[in-house]
Amino acid sequence: MSIDPATSLGDLAIEDPRRTQIFADFGLDYCCNGHMSLAEAVAALKLDLADVATALNLPGPAPINTAQAREHSTLAHDIIDTHHAYMWQEMPRLQDLVDKVAAVHGQAHPGLGEVRDTYRAAIAALDPHMTMEERVVFPAISRMEKTQTPASETSFAQPIAQLRDEHEEVGRLFAKLRELTSGYEVPKDACASYTLMLQGLAHMERDLHEHIHKENNILFPRVLELEQEIQGR
Repeated sequence: MSIDPATSLGDLAIEDPRRTQIFADFGLDYCCNGHMSLAEAVAALKLDLADVATALNLPGPAPINTAQAREHSTLAHDIIDTHHAYMWQEMPRLQDLVDKVAAVHGQAHPGLGEVRDTYRAAIAALDPHMTMEERVVFPAISRMEKTQTPASETSFAQPIAQLRDEHEEVGRLFAKLRELTSGYEVPKDACASYTLMLQGLAHMERDLHEHIHKENNILFPRVLELEQEIQGR
């Protein structure tokens, strides 16, 4: 199939989840900027549209997108069980590692101080963000889906807009971490802890992209659509 350059990055990722790795390889942000068309995103990075479109035109049928097929509440629970659980466990472990590496190698690698501060800022933003989703927004989504009545007098539009803004900020901080570490490249003089830190940051960024993609491009649009449908009855 041919790739339509006017299709958004988010929709392309939903059509075939295998494309998320290709977006990552080209540095295309399909989660926070999932609303951008392929043509817009490619132009912003000065990439060759034909090369990217060819790479995205994968052979064989696309795998079933289980996230797209799930009910709203089920997808929300999956995000908590898969991505939030990973973040709650990994954030403090990686924080200790980042602090240790900055303290031990900061003199030889001055940029590690900024890596430490940027990671701390990202975690400080993620903690209340995920707490709000788990305690307020996701339960409200579940109630609305179960009762088929509006969750409250206040629309989901405002809290979802806030969550998307927070996604963008966290995405910006992880993009900065990638830049500060030259794409998480391991220096020649790196010890085991330094290497593990970079591997941990890279893995967290990949998981975060998938996490935000499921919310921004799948869950949130579907919730707003369901809310409008219920209010219109």
